[in-house]
Amino acid sequence: MKDIAQRFPQNPLLMPKDLPPSHEGLQVISLLNPGAFRFGGKVWLIVRVAEGVAQKEGVIFFPALNATGNTEIIEVPLNDPDLIATDARVISYKGLDYLTTVSHLRLLNSEDGVHFAEYTAIPSLFGEGRLERFGIEDCRVSQINDTYYLTYTAVSDSGVGVGLRTTTNWQQFEKAEMILPPHNKDCAIFEKKIAGKFYCLHRPSSKEIGGNYIWLAESPDARHWGNHQCLIKTRPGLWDSARVGAGAAPIRTEKGWLEIYHGADATHRYCLGAFLMDADDPSKVLARTTEPIMVPTETYELSGFFGYVVFTNGHIISGDRLTIYYGAADEYVCGAHFSINEILGMLVYD
Repeated sequence: MKDIAQRFPQNPLLMPKDLPPSHEGLQVISLLNPGAFRFGGKVWLIVRVAEGVAQKEGVIFFPALNATGNTEIIEVPLNDPDLIATDARVISYKGLDYLTTVSHLRLLNSEDGVHFAEYTAIPSLFGEGRLERFGIEDCRVSQINDTYYLTYTAVSDSGVGVGLRTTTNWQQFEKAEMILPPHNKDCAIFEKKIAGKFYCLHRPSSKEIGGNYIWLAESPDARHWGNHQCLIKTRPGLWDSARVGAGAAPIRTEKGWLEIYHGADATHRYCLGAFLMDADDPSKVLARTTEPIMVPTETYELSGFFGYVVFTNGHIISGDRLTIYYGAADEYVCGAHFSINEILGMLVYD
């Protein structure tokens, strides 16, 4: 498969060694899946920072946040019969699932959209409370008027759901608690109300029936969501046969709402594609790409914490140019340019 991404020659833009750990005893394992936005004349990324604990022979350590938001380290002998540690990302212990890393969100900015530096005057965002005990991940930023809506994956031993925080100045944040309960993630709020309502894309899933599909919901206040409708399903035999999920906020074009989404196949290779929704009724999907617009091909996309992955939940728009910031191999932050018109030209209409 050939993609249409114009990758930054400076990729990777950010690597784990570029940021210090948040606490003593932790190490940064991955920088990945940034949200993107403009603020104060600069380009900003809100980057997921995944941290773990240096391992020792015969023992496995994994971090979690306690009720006060501080990190605690759980230690388990590798020969413990209640331990299942066959996945690099998830550990099962005494029947409960834990992550091998715990994530928080950090803000970086840039004058040119390529060279980013951490902005420590704005505090990092950490999980708060029991429903965010295993961290917060993959933040998407949508701006409506002067308010920024931050939707993110909230992870705990109770499941994976969607959290929301809002801000107007990036100094004070209002937390709305969990807006979509487990199991749900990949929530992107449209950056314009339609007929006076908020709309979002989200991804509920079930292990028993159905699948990992993209859904649409509406809300009067961006906190209480209803009228859920399934929009995009996986497609057997194609690059998005195993799961699909929304990227950043849909893009308003003269042809409708354009959404960049990720899809994975049975081998867990993640690519990017696109679909188009009606401008006035986004429950109507007008077109979808058959081929992906971006495929993991570069070394930094093929090899990392979890290889063969390109995953986005952040972009910046300037006319026809769409700059996508993406996580590569679940370890690095990278960038690529696209033409919106070229993406629209790849869509296949029903």
